[in-house]
Amino acid sequence: MRHGFVAYKYVQDFLHVCGPKYVIGTRQNAPLHLNAVLRYCSEPLCEGNIPLGWYNEVFPRLTKLTNLLKNVDLVDGRLVDVTDNSIVRDERLLHRMHHFKALMRLFLGHPSVQEELGQNLNSSAAVSGRKCTPPVCFTKPIEREGMIVNNLTTVCNFLNVSAQQRKTVRFTICPQVTQHRIFTGALEEILKGLRTEMELLDSHTPSKKTFMGQQIVSTCLKFLAETASRQDENASSWMRPKPSKLNTSSSSRKWEEILEMFNDLINCLRGDEGLSFHVSRLEVMKEGLTQIKDVLIDRDIGYKEVQLHESLVQKKLVKTLGHSSRCLFTLLRYYLHESLRDMEVEVSGGLYEIGEKDKLCLSMGKILTSVEEKMVWSGIKQLDRALGMFEFVWETAGMKRKLELQGHLWCIGAESRTITYRGNLFFLHGVGL
Repeated sequence: MRHGFVAYKYVQDFLHVCGPKYVIGTRQNAPLHLNAVLRYCSEPLCEGNIPLGWYNEVFPRLTKLTNLLKNVDLVDGRLVDVTDNSIVRDERLLHRMHHFKALMRLFLGHPSVQEELGQNLNSSAAVSGRKCTPPVCFTKPIEREGMIVNNLTTVCNFLNVSAQQRKTVRFTICPQVTQHRIFTGALEEILKGLRTEMELLDSHTPSKKTFMGQQIVSTCLKFLAETASRQDENASSWMRPKPSKLNTSSSSRKWEEILEMFNDLINCLRGDEGLSFHVSRLEVMKEGLTQIKDVLIDRDIGYKEVQLHESLVQKKLVKTLGHSSRCLFTLLRYYLHESLRDMEVEVSGGLYEIGEKDKLCLSMGKILTSVEEKMVWSGIKQLDRALGMFEFVWETAGMKRKLELQGHLWCIGAESRTITYRGNLFFLHGVGL
């Protein structure tokens, strides 16, 4: 729905600003999309050929939206005030943010924006003394589109990873990310995030649904706590004391119990717009829980038996989670960052030649609403996570050429500068007429 809204707003603004003279030949009663608008223009609107009058009309509106959305950003598909990382619950403001990002992506094609991008790249290369040619990036409309990254297939398609290399990626990644502690850690982060959100909602508008949801989440977290090893993992196995047999009630427990609780939680919270983000994460993790539902959970047994149960969880997940699995990708994010922040790349960019035979440059971008330091660093860290994921898959696939990472951020009225973070370059570009 969100992307449908954005596409609709693209077209709505184009028609509102440019008027019907730019659109001809559309079929009556046919769905109207942005591509259709561009395709049926009276002059070809490819590359940078959107009429300059459109840019002139839209820029004041973008400036107004920037002021309205100052210090607010999209994180995990939700509005966040970057000054204190609080969630902003305002549907109207959320729609305006999507509207702003969509218009800005089109505006990045303006000749002045493209010219400044090139100048910033050339200046950086000159300062660093690099002899290779700076990449010419974000020139094509498709390179300025957004991209939701939620599975390995999306990443591999973007990087042109071959079918054989994809098998290598999955074969290498699966055993690492399906470890028992990774799987339970990801489940716990999702549940704790949901609990915090429900507590916040309940403090403002108490409801029976959120109360029931909190009870289920508490039971799930207690269940996961019981799966944690009570043994000293640093001690040799022969030194570990034998477990007490006083509590035998847990000996027959299975992962199926938490799967049933997830189902109850999803049914309880489905339809609540404020919690839809968390419900979607529960749905993703159900895939993994379904595969291990018959595996026993028992901590009142010997250390080797516990290890056997944990390895069985791993083996089942390795066998069943496919390349396009969102659950597998969620586990990979937790494995790499110990965080489950979504990876929505606002400006997809691409792979670019930089004048060296053995190297390519991966460039991606983000649109900001202010140049406050917290906003800039929040954008850099989001980009860094996404770029790091693509680099990890690239290296795991054994691609022959080296990959240089480069992030780009745009903001109206910003002064251009270059920032180095974790060894990678990030460019802040000003946007104007």
